Amino acid sequence: MAPLFDILFPILLLALLVASQIFWIRRIREAGRKWIPNRAWRVTLEVLFTIYAFLWVYNAVPAWWAHPRSPVSLTAIDALVGGPFAWWVFGSGIGFLFVLVLRLPWYIFRLLRWLYRMPGRVVAWVRTRTRPVAMAVPDPAEAVIPSRRNFLLQAATAVGVVPFVGSFYGLVFERTDVQTTHYRVAFDRLPRGFHGFRIAQISDLHIGPFMSAAEIRRVAEMANRLKPDLILLTGDYVTWDASTQGAVVGALSVLRAPYGVIGTLGNHEQWTHTEASITRLFQEQGTMILRQQNATLRAGGDELNLIGVDYESRHHMGRHTEGMVRKYLTAIEPMVRRDTVNILMSHNPNTFDRAAALGIDLSLAGHTHGGQVTMEFISPDISPSRFVTPYVVGWFEKPGGKLYVNRGIGTIGVPMRIGAPPEITVYELVRPA
Repeated sequence: MAPLFDILFPILLLALLVASQIFWIRRIREAGRKWIPNRAWRVTLEVLFTIYAFLWVYNAVPAWWAHPRSPVSLTAIDALVGGPFAWWVFGSGIGFLFVLVLRLPWYIFRLLRWLYRMPGRVVAWVRTRTRPVAMAVPDPAEAVIPSRRNFLLQAATAVGVVPFVGSFYGLVFERTDVQTTHYRVAFDRLPRGFHGFRIAQISDLHIGPFMSAAEIRRVAEMANRLKPDLILLTGDYVTWDASTQGAVVGALSVLRAPYGVIGTLGNHEQWTHTEASITRLFQEQGTMILRQQNATLRAGGDELNLIGVDYESRHHMGRHTEGMVRKYLTAIEPMVRRDTVNILMSHNPNTFDRAAALGIDLSLAGHTHGGQVTMEFISPDISPSRFVTPYVVGWFEKPGGKLYVNRGIGTIGVPMRIGAPPEITVYELVRPA
């Protein structure tokens, strides 16, 4: 039986979607009637409704029964239709939540006032049944309430517009603002030959119209300019369309490093059933994909142990059950070495607890996109990825090992990033001073 969350979440999401559309359509109608003359407003309303209906039919209806084929470059229809639709749906949904939260005190006040006045209303109702009703005298205090209420409601609506601005910035600017982060990572048992060894990590490319092959090639060239000794890829090269795998592998073919390019696979390779085919494509261009395998890196007489696993999870995601395991990392237990540093590439950061218990010194993961759309400037707990993992972004450490969760490059769901810009990470391995 599916968990209760899997049943309730789609229902709540649909309710939010419907309620948000009703709310913002009403606000637009009110603003139009106020600022646009009647005849012009009727024409404007018809045009807006036609555009609105077209956006929904074009974007939502095909996705209802299947994921459509995805172009690997930004087309005019995606730029003019897909992008604005994503902006509207996200902005209206989050904006409505803002309004709902801000109006909540008013709703609570009205409820408490209603409960407080309930005994008097009951008494008044009884009296109307036993004696003539006197003319009601307006309470001067009540005249203040409507103006105060209108101010609060209008202020809440104004705040609800903020997500529209933020989502526009995330769609147009932050989504493509690739950052490079640099870290020095110390290990007690790092062999001397690997002191100063530099690793670049790229994750979660998700090729598609809003992360085109040209953009991915640009990211690869950025990684090359960082001059790492080794480049690691940690999964999710495609999104929903298996036919895009050739384009993403081709775009990554420009990667160069002295110790080569080594990768592992993510959940979207499982879901699109491209694990074997994309592994073969990578191998043909000289990129090694580790699937429950390890590779030994050698610098002079010293060695470093690199391990890669396919996506593993102990919880299914919707209808997807691929990669489910009872216990993480059982296939790689014999590969962990005690005489040198072990580095694990695992797309899912939830394997970290088990990796640390096995003595894996450094786990490199992705999967979360750093939250992709976060409001952690308000609270560190406001991130969609926290529904699936406590390891959302950045560094984590526990006895036995360290974990870094890379923010990735591409997007999923909505083609925007807010508070989680795309990232290439460079790790410099060092011995303690």
